[in-house]
Amino acid sequence: MKKLLIASTALIAATGAASAEIKFSGFARFGIGYEEDRSGDVTNFNTAGGVVTSTDTANVDTDDTILISRFRLNIDGIVETDSGVEFQARVRLQADEDNGNGEATEAGLNGARFSVLYGGLRVDAGNVAGSFDNLDDYFGNEPGLEEFLGQYVGVNYEFLEYSSTGSGANAVFAQYQLGDLSFGGSYDQETVALNGSDESTDRWDIFASYSFDAFTASVAYGEKDLVNGDDESLTVLTLGAELGDFYGTLFLADDDVADDAENGTAYGFSASYNVGAATTLLVAYGDGNADDDERNIGVGAIYDLGNGASLRGGIGEIKEGDEDGFIRADFGARFNF
Repeated sequence: MKKLLIASTALIAATGAASAEIKFSGFARFGIGYEEDRSGDVTNFNTAGGVVTSTDTANVDTDDTILISRFRLNIDGIVETDSGVEFQARVRLQADEDNGNGEATEAGLNGARFSVLYGGLRVDAGNVAGSFDNLDDYFGNEPGLEEFLGQYVGVNYEFLEYSSTGSGANAVFAQYQLGDLSFGGSYDQETVALNGSDESTDRWDIFASYSFDAFTASVAYGEKDLVNGDDESLTVLTLGAELGDFYGTLFLADDDVADDAENGTAYGFSASYNVGAATTLLVAYGDGNADDDERNIGVGAIYDLGNGASLRGGIGEIKEGDEDGFIRADFGARFNF
């Protein structure tokens, strides 16, 4: 990888664009994942006389324990003008296992994101993350190699997210940093086919974050206009504190969505604590008061091996609405590059 980066930089310099560069970054992880009563989609091949005549997909019970993995490579093109304006473009190459049946999947490029940065201003266009996806302490501390437990799971509103494996929404996000205060928002428009005609749905959100001493407080609000004339909305408050070896977050949200069984208040917390030079313990809890809200509770640990490599694992219970909860756990290695 280092040789590839040197070669890319040399090629750009040779063309006379000394202020431009290509950067590669990412991580890989692999290990063992357990999910109680795991099920997934399996393709059935129907044959006649030894010839496949048709296929169908069925959801069946699969192995509870599977090999889990992820490879992620970010490819960034960057150029800075003489006046100090920086332009960026990113695509991501990613491959994961199929969490349902444990089979490997192919790597593929996602949709591109384009950015302009100047001073404290950043504007993203294309496959972007919105206000909630960018909000300080929204995700908090997520235990597990796959980071499968979260304080935010009681939220059912579908906000604008960066897509690592798909095209993403063709949207715009803007943020301005002014000292300890940052604020901004995003907007995207989706055209859908409804009763033989094209209709547009608008989705927008805004946020603000303020850091003081060891604390960061953030608030975000978003709305989505549905094609049937109804609106959905989400309000989120987060608070994060970094006190020595301790880092904790509090999460509170109110979502108003089309399904009445998912309307209500979501809440949770997370924490991490460095118990030694190389070991960090994590805990996360998330829930909501709506009938169909998901609940997460669990713990995890990280052991730092140095140079961006670590051993990670977690165990917890996941419960959806009135259904029985199930245990999920994982353990493996992660390394950054």
